[in-house]
Amino acid sequence: MAATTVRMGAHVDSTDPVAAAQERGAGLSQFFLGNPQSYKGPVVEYAGGAAALREAAEAAGVDLYVHAPYLINVASTNNRIRIPSRKLLQQFIDAAAEVGAKGLIVHGGHVESEADVEKGFDNWRKAVDATDLKVPLLLENTAGGDNAMARTLDRIARTWEAISAAEGAENVGFCLDTCHAHAGGIPLATAAEQVRAITGRIDLVHCNDSRDEFDSGADRHTNLGEGLIDPDELVAAVRSAGSPVVIETRGGLEGQIADLDWLRERL
Repeated sequence: MAATTVRMGAHVDSTDPVAAAQERGAGLSQFFLGNPQSYKGPVVEYAGGAAALREAAEAAGVDLYVHAPYLINVASTNNRIRIPSRKLLQQFIDAAAEVGAKGLIVHGGHVESEADVEKGFDNWRKAVDATDLKVPLLLENTAGGDNAMARTLDRIARTWEAISAAEGAENVGFCLDTCHAHAGGIPLATAAEQVRAITGRIDLVHCNDSRDEFDSGADRHTNLGEGLIDPDELVAAVRSAGSPVVIETRGGLEGQIADLDWLRERL
């Protein structure tokens, strides 16, 4: 696969995702709309507001992706978490649509330690049923947690089966995070094929190296080629997915440019 066929970019500051993509020589940007550790609703920091950001991105040919707050956990069996999570999910879907995003990425979440995992799967079905998915909702695999909905291939399959029973399921896609897969115990050499066998689609790849060992459960990204993921397997996973790629690594502009160059050379 030629590098030119893969659209790449990075997770960037939300003040001007279009300029950030251009600085990186990239075709896309991913960003938060507000504080990712807060239950507050979305905030568009772009100077001209949502409509202006949408127009600027279209004019520049830059695709936008919004990452939902980390606190969203629609699988939770705790009403005080699940109900606000569903409300937030709708708010961020609406905001992502307003800025013209190609998708909203959300983590799979988890159930509480004593809870029945089956309820988590069904809560995902209910959440999709209850949400007006104006843009694709991209479920991201996660690195750790025994009660996680999207750490292992088995749990991803069960969650996907539940989502598939919901109205609007066709608007749910998948985001494969390479660091999370490695740390979660999914072999990267075959991760893309195995996920696609379950979901039928991979809409986005988060291409990150891992500071920790395979199946460690630790979500700690590092720059490409500097972590414990076999570089050939990392590149093979990206190539096999054949999807747009977001780098979520450290080092600011220089670090992300270096990682994008690292990946382009190997593809």
